[in-house]
Amino acid sequence: MTKDIIAFWGYPEKELIKETKKEYPNAIWVDLDIEAGAPDLKYLPENYCAIIKNIYNNALFLKDRIIKILAPIGKDKCDSAYFTSEILKESGFSVIQSVFEDVCQNIKSVKVPISKSGLSLREKVELITKNIVEQKDYSYLEKIEPKFGFWGVPPNDLSLLELFPCQTEVFGWCRAVEAGYPGDFQLESYVNPDLPTVFFTQAFCSKTQLAKYLANKYEGLFIDVDGFVNNSIRAKIEAFIKLR
Repeated sequence: MTKDIIAFWGYPEKELIKETKKEYPNAIWVDLDIEAGAPDLKYLPENYCAIIKNIYNNALFLKDRIIKILAPIGKDKCDSAYFTSEILKESGFSVIQSVFEDVCQNIKSVKVPISKSGLSLREKVELITKNIVEQKDYSYLEKIEPKFGFWGVPPNDLSLLELFPCQTEVFGWCRAVEAGYPGDFQLESYVNPDLPTVFFTQAFCSKTQLAKYLANKYEGLFIDVDGFVNNSIRAKIEAFIKLR
């Protein structure tokens, strides 16, 4: 079988993406973070971050087709990603580690047209992650007046995002990624204090610490999800949006 996939997770360093696209212009790019129906190979403990599980399951499922893996391992991702990159090396993958920790000068002046647009929240988050590789200009998107905020990372279960109205502004790691600074702590921590905001992380992710702190600080709703969204989580979010 011909190897035709460049796999990655998080947001690899910009120049590394450009160099790899130039070296492999016909390769298919696959984001290993995303739940894509690969079989659960039980590679990790049951109580572990669903996103890291996705990385293992997707990588091992696609192993015969993967040319190399671009693997962010710094503040722009997490320690688990570093451990994952080393284990995948041991498993026979070509892994290029990436540390992308640039910071911006003014967090309020960064360009985040997708995060502020009138697209549905799911479209916003999917477009932000898709644009890591595409790197297109979305400045033409119309800015709307937000009524709610969503802070966090892309959920393993993207249906969670469908519970929010289009007038939801994106904050957290997703916003930092759109701005091009995935490792900027101040940008990741920024929210509009006047917006009722849901602070989301995957269960067993270290970002739950920051999400819980910010939810308390801004009187938002803290949500962590282990894998897929259940009726209880849906009810909490729907009630928060309706009552606020």
